Amino acid sequence: MTEKEMLVDYLLRLGDNSLILGQRLAEWCGHAPILEEDLAITNIGLDLLGQSRLLLTYAGEVEGKGRDEDKLAFHRDTMAWRNFLLLEQPNGDFAKTMARQMYFDAFQYLQYEALSKSSDPQLAGIATKSIKEITYHRRHSSNWVIRLGDGTLESHDKMQTALNELWGFVHEMFDMDDVDNAMLAKGIGVDVAALRPAWDQYIEEVLAEATLSRPYVTWSVRGSREGKHSEHLGYILAEMQFLQRAYPDAKW
Repeated sequence: MTEKEMLVDYLLRLGDNSLILGQRLAEWCGHAPILEEDLAITNIGLDLLGQSRLLLTYAGEVEGKGRDEDKLAFHRDTMAWRNFLLLEQPNGDFAKTMARQMYFDAFQYLQYEALSKSSDPQLAGIATKSIKEITYHRRHSSNWVIRLGDGTLESHDKMQTALNELWGFVHEMFDMDDVDNAMLAKGIGVDVAALRPAWDQYIEEVLAEATLSRPYVTWSVRGSREGKHSEHLGYILAEMQFLQRAYPDAKW
């Protein structure tokens, strides 16, 4: 990859994470357990969509091939996506959604805090704008994990089960590859591996307050950076991209 191609790939990773998770959260609209949460989770999804729009627009500008945010969102096939495998996993019950959300929110908060100091002024600006939203996202998901974990026996068990089921997906967030290392060397990107201790500390503090246990599972999965995804991403894209695929460049 050239330096420009690496920057595009790096921006796509960030933008794809926000877009796919935002799409997943949109599935809760009208289905959340209470009206207030229906509004809250939908607004979080909109925040993520806004982040993605900025990042995909910037990626298209850097690439210089005429692909804007819509082209990148609606006309890429599964293997061209770079989002974490964690984020494409089905919502499951509300506990599982909150477990997934807390794992990512805690990571994204640390990542974007570091990106706000990026040598790339446009990326730093996007991160600085986004960190205000992410701060709320992290507080929201953590509070729900505590509320469910330290609630009834049933809510406690469901929350623990959700944490255990998703733990094998979190390790991928802290992997570094050639693109990450190149962006780090340029002062553009973040050493995500170095974020793991702070992430672990935050998660353990939340779990302790929630009377939950840190999961200990022996499996882990990776592959999103190479375009390897679970079957779930294909279903997300089939729904998200249908209109643009059926009616290319339609205006309404």
